[in-house]
Amino acid sequence: MPRLPDCRRISADPVVSIFKPAGLPVRGLNQIEMTLDEFEAIRLADLEGLYQEQAAEKMRISRPTFGRIIESAHRKVAKALVQGRALVIRGGFAHMAGERCPRCRT
Repeated sequence: MPRLPDCRRISADPVVSIFKPAGLPVRGLNQIEMTLDEFEAIRLADLEGLYQEQAAEKMRISRPTFGRIIESAHRKVAKALVQGRALVIRGGFAHMAGERCPRCRT
């Protein structure tokens, strides 16, 4: 049985947790779920412009792990845009910076 992933640190919850094509009801769309750590990776790398090493330090994960997370996040965003799906942001192994994680106690 594989071990659980380490918890990742995020700075804030997303302001909006669902994005969808304009003019279409969300209930009629296929959804893609992006985890909170994938959202944080996009925020740090693409919005803040941090290098992977710097972003990984902020999330308290290794650089290779950050690379896998950001690659997955980019793939999900591309799929939502190209295929016209709803992108829902929730879940994953993440906790807010400054708060103690109930699962890993860090």
